[in-house]
Amino acid sequence: MNPVIVLSPVDLSIAALLVVALALLSFRMDLGLTRQILVAAVRTTCQLLLVGMVLKTLFDHAHPLLLAVIALVMVTTAGREVMSRQTRSFKGPWGFATGTAAMTLSSFSITCLVLSTVIRIDPWYAPQYAIPLLGMMLGNTMTGISIGMERLTSTAWRDSAVIEGRLLLGQTWEEAVGQIRRESIRSAMIPTLNAMAVAGIVSLPGMMTGQILAGSPPMEAVKYQILIMFIISAGTGFGAVLAVSVGARRLFDDRQRLRLDRLSSRKGRAQ
Repeated sequence: MNPVIVLSPVDLSIAALLVVALALLSFRMDLGLTRQILVAAVRTTCQLLLVGMVLKTLFDHAHPLLLAVIALVMVTTAGREVMSRQTRSFKGPWGFATGTAAMTLSSFSITCLVLSTVIRIDPWYAPQYAIPLLGMMLGNTMTGISIGMERLTSTAWRDSAVIEGRLLLGQTWEEAVGQIRRESIRSAMIPTLNAMAVAGIVSLPGMMTGQILAGSPPMEAVKYQILIMFIISAGTGFGAVLAVSVGARRLFDDRQRLRLDRLSSRKGRAQ
């Protein structure tokens, strides 16, 4: 087995020059992305270096309390991103709480299940496995929930007259918004299903690639990647169903009236 090749600062600088070249091309073509590219590159470097130092400390002093603190920071940040990526989000704490609660329930429960019953490490909270698994779960679940919630709120705002017409015809709130809810959940699942459909043919998933580069046997890397793809699809699906269902109910009051005033009218950040 080949040893792990250690990257030097010079090696990373060569890769950084490619990002600088992309920023210069953006400036030359007047794309308006030069600043965003450079800021994103700096943020990536700083954030990953910080994470590396935190994980080194955590690996040396594994403790469930430290793991809980890191998990709390991860899920809080992911919850904020879910809300900020929506063109129209729920006002007040609902905008943050809906996505965060759905991610917490789906990602944490599935991660704990896999750590304790599938991988069966001792202790079950070993950071080497817990942090990467939870990070992948939260990242993909966050994407699915944000897409689902964006589709739900934007479509409800756009088709409010249709929804109210169905209510006037005697339909319940579930019937009036049922098609929108189903389409929102489908939209949330599309990125995960696409990734599963082309895994190993069009692309080599990140975890598998990382393990192979680190020297793991290819078949072991494949088995871990299959496990990851399965739990990510489950976490994204369950999280999207929960978030979209709670969000759909929030669109109506106790008298089953459509309440668009519960949505913010601001435009979301450009992506």
